[in-house]
Amino acid sequence: MGVFKDEHEVDAYQGGIFRLAAAKEDLALKFLNSGVVLRIHYTDPTAVLTVDMPNKTVELGSASTVRPNVELYMTADTGNRFWLGKVNLAAAMARGIVRAKGPAPKLLKLIPLARQLFPEYKKMLTESGRTDLIKA
Repeated sequence: MGVFKDEHEVDAYQGGIFRLAAAKEDLALKFLNSGVVLRIHYTDPTAVLTVDMPNKTVELGSASTVRPNVELYMTADTGNRFWLGKVNLAAAMARGIVRAKGPAPKLLKLIPLARQLFPEYKKMLTESGRTDLIKA
């Protein structure tokens, strides 16, 4: 069983880090200019996040009408470990732990920006009393 109890927890933390990025002016502009509209399909628990970087929005649920140009498939635990800096996305894709659909190189170019958010993600978990997710 995964470390998140439901899709709303996945959204609160993993969607939350994207919302935080959209609120940071220096990062938001770089993500916006990437043109990436990312849909992440999580399992354990099942959750779908659509991150529209150009429009700075994050939507929960598969009913989103925003069309992604990159899609990722992974467990929610893998997403959590990525934001903690414990998963190399390119290596995880090569090993099949993460599957990608669409121009993955476009997404991989954003990894240096995402790394700037790793401490923020850990801080978010700590402040909400979810140190169990840090250890996962």
